Amino acid sequence: MNNKIRRSGLVVAMVAAMGASPGANAAVELYNEGGTTFSVDGYFNAFYVNRDNDLADTRDSRIKMGFLPNTIGFNFSKEMGDLTLGGRSSFWTSINDSLDSPTDTSIDVRQFYATVDGSFGQVLIGKDFGLYARSNIFLDEILMGFGSPGAPGGVSFGNIGAGYAYPTPSAQITYRAPEMSGFNIAVGVLDPADTVTGANDENSAPRFESEITYSMDVNGLGLTGWVNGRYQSAENAGTTIDSTGVGYGIKASLQGLTLAASGFTSKGDNPVLISNGPVTEDDADGYLVQGSYTFGPNRLVLSYGETDAEILNLETESTTIGFFHDVNSNFKLVAEYNMYEGKNRATDVTSSDINTIALGAIVTF
Repeated sequence: MNNKIRRSGLVVAMVAAMGASPGANAAVELYNEGGTTFSVDGYFNAFYVNRDNDLADTRDSRIKMGFLPNTIGFNFSKEMGDLTLGGRSSFWTSINDSLDSPTDTSIDVRQFYATVDGSFGQVLIGKDFGLYARSNIFLDEILMGFGSPGAPGGVSFGNIGAGYAYPTPSAQITYRAPEMSGFNIAVGVLDPADTVTGANDENSAPRFESEITYSMDVNGLGLTGWVNGRYQSAENAGTTIDSTGVGYGIKASLQGLTLAASGFTSKGDNPVLISNGPVTEDDADGYLVQGSYTFGPNRLVLSYGETDAEILNLETESTTIGFFHDVNSNFKLVAEYNMYEGKNRATDVTSSDINTIALGAIVTF
């Protein structure tokens, strides 16, 4: 598996969530000749979801996808002298709209980019996940589970909005330096979010994001740490919104036991989903703590996350107990119980109180 594929968002997510080596479950190679390769990877899942809404006094049963949508991705690379040219396109499909739009399933493209690799590192051009909050979400222990209920339409959010923000896929030009003694550094310019409204919106500079990760192994103790951030400024009719965010975390694994802690702090940013729309320069912060234990083909996870957002006038907390069982290297069963609560930050009035049981199956290739 080449370096480009190993760094793609989906593969990083699978490797982290499955506790697998970087070469496991990466892709099916369809062509490899004359320095040119082409491969395909896929992720399919469905969950039985039973949700108890205490405020509405209702119970709902659904068949839905988990936090990660069903996905198919295509990867290519070609050796061209001292350079390796590559690319990835991935298509993410929701099954949650099966009766809302019976023959019109939603499909979105979260990754569509080319890469140029050489001794200098890698340059990525196109659409990919952002760098801010990237490792926070990709190293989440319940990434392949269900998590908090999320959007009103029923899309689960994992720990988005209850521990970290979503690294929204964006048009970008990103540089990744060669690995240096365990350090990986990425910096990028991204299409800016429109954080002010009006006829004369102005984004005189792009959005800037970066991430530094560090990994090491000491006598069987695996350690991973990261820091990421973003900055942009938008202006309209004398109103300026400066948006800043910093994410961070650390993860340690030893003999089946994994402990992880991550967090973020931001200003002038939507702490749930970075997108176009007016915001203020109010603050938000959150954290996520997790523990997991792997024994044989099984993994038990305990997760707790919070977000306190002055900018959205909300407080959230999400507690998840998850059990993952590997039937084989490409087939996983999941059982999960999530307790989610949201409050109005100003009045302390509970706005959401939802308990969710999710039982799922996942097939990868």
